[in-house]
Amino acid sequence: MAPMLRTTPPGQDVILYDGHCRLCGGAARQLQRLLGKTGTRLRSFREEGVLEAFPGVTADRCERAMQLVLPDGRVVEGLEAIVLAVGRRPLGRLLWVYYVPGLRQLLDALYRLVARHRFRIAGRQCPDGACAVHFK
Repeated sequence: MAPMLRTTPPGQDVILYDGHCRLCGGAARQLQRLLGKTGTRLRSFREEGVLEAFPGVTADRCERAMQLVLPDGRVVEGLEAIVLAVGRRPLGRLLWVYYVPGLRQLLDALYRLVARHRFRIAGRQCPDGACAVHFK
């Protein structure tokens, strides 16, 4: 198991998502509704200066999976990022079923598959056309 990535501590949860992906943008809006006013910030990693604030969190990592930067600087990615962020809410604790052996591996594999093909599934949304280079 690889050591957990650490970066500059933001003092609050920060979720980094792909703002050029319609699927990711929709998921980010849903997350914001679920999280309410918990102090969690959602930021597109494609916005200027966002990744510079979190050394070690690369565009490549963000291309593969959503990133949750915890207040102390630890970084969690993918479906586990969602489980940790939403799991602190009362009904969100139901998401802890994610940690059932076998289920976690299955859900992570499904997440990776969807993340890899997200532009084909939901399309892109970027005004300058730059996302075309990411469509594979």
